[in-house]
Amino acid sequence: MTDIHDLAVIGSGPGGYRAAVLGALRGLSVVIIESGDWGGCCLNRGCVPKKDWYHSARLIAAQRHFEGRGIRGTLAGDLDQAWNHQHEVVTTVRDSYRSYLKHLKVRSLDGHARLVGPEEIEVRGADGTVSLRARNTIIATGAEPIVPQPFELVEGRILSTDVLFDQPPPAGERVAVIGSGVVATEFAFILRLLGREITWLTRSQPLSRLGFSPQALSTLKSQLAAADAEPRQVPGYEAVDHDVDGVTITTSDGQRFEVDWVLLGTGRRPHTEGLGLGDIGVETDRNGFVKRSDTLQTAVPNVYAIGDVAGHWMTANHALSDATIAVENILGGNGRRQDGRFVPMVVYSAVEMARIGLDEDSAEDEELEPAVGFAAFETSPRALGQDEPEGFVRLIGDMDTGSLLGGEIIGGDAGELIHLLSLAPDRDTALAWLARGTWNHPARAEEVLNATETLASKWHLQAAVFGGSKGE
Repeated sequence: MTDIHDLAVIGSGPGGYRAAVLGALRGLSVVIIESGDWGGCCLNRGCVPKKDWYHSARLIAAQRHFEGRGIRGTLAGDLDQAWNHQHEVVTTVRDSYRSYLKHLKVRSLDGHARLVGPEEIEVRGADGTVSLRARNTIIATGAEPIVPQPFELVEGRILSTDVLFDQPPPAGERVAVIGSGVVATEFAFILRLLGREITWLTRSQPLSRLGFSPQALSTLKSQLAAADAEPRQVPGYEAVDHDVDGVTITTSDGQRFEVDWVLLGTGRRPHTEGLGLGDIGVETDRNGFVKRSDTLQTAVPNVYAIGDVAGHWMTANHALSDATIAVENILGGNGRRQDGRFVPMVVYSAVEMARIGLDEDSAEDEELEPAVGFAAFETSPRALGQDEPEGFVRLIGDMDTGSLLGGEIIGGDAGELIHLLSLAPDRDTALAWLARGTWNHPARAEEVLNATETLASKWHLQAAVFGGSKGE
């Protein structure tokens, strides 16, 4: 007899895991299916191990202030030991992860899932094929690295970030990092601080497509320079040659770069191979992303798609947010809609960078009247005491209503502080929520309050933010 579940989740990355956990906590019978490593890219080859290395890199970077703080000694990175450390962290998290699924009585299946009907799934594993039924299915199969021509993956020479965390790093100090997106921007800094000589090659300015302000990108540029991890912009790549001695990259304008190995940070593509989507009417776009509505439903109403397989944001944050909305919609009749712009985007590089919501251009495109509030960390007692005065808080409000349209936080702990901009009951009252809160002193978070008060005062939004009449 075919097993029947309330919810089947295909993929165990952050989105799939959260969907399975939340579904089980809300009383659904859940099965989760994984064809690869449990935890997906984020746990095994992405966010978790990379943040482990980032913490080490930040510790090493801090030593430029040691003498002034009365601390003696120097620090040096050891990439091989750093690899061992992240591996231990990943193993610990994975064991905890699987234990919690078992505790919640979520059924876990190892194997490749294929949708053979709106409520029917076949799972091919090492021990044969299992058939099951699910009233609802969430596709959370993630993405895989893009390897652009003329590059090709070569063991020990040309690596994707997936490969980098699958096995200890290759020998050789000279590393070329390729790409201008989040992954390359993070790894150029991390690998430099962990003791490698970095040649960072880009075809465009780093992070130029993510909506960060010119002030934010300028801060990143200066901090990358301080870390000796600056990018070199090239027009393209003519050839990539490798042998036992290393790799030679020839650009389309004739420049040659000789390194020991190459790390590709050149983007990812959604992973849908073998899922049988077309057979049941689930559509994909020209880039391979699963098509879905803002309720996260596909063309088959009881099949949802979340995370990298469906959203061009390709962050764990978006996958986690998607998972919450998908499960709530399954339980509550598809009343909640996703707007990926209001999920935090965070970059961990020579300076931490976080943003959420609209920038001025996108606000104007929606015929809104954006107003900016600004507070710099350079006068923050906490930031000065940490020797990290770089960066700022920059908030965007609506001139007409005082609602929060977006914001960015650049500097230490930006990835933590950005949550202050996402937790208010709604965006219409978010600035008022911040202004009326109570705050620890001294703290970096106080600059969020300062930016809110500056915005309200500068643009005469006191009534909307603080209550009462204008100018009160």
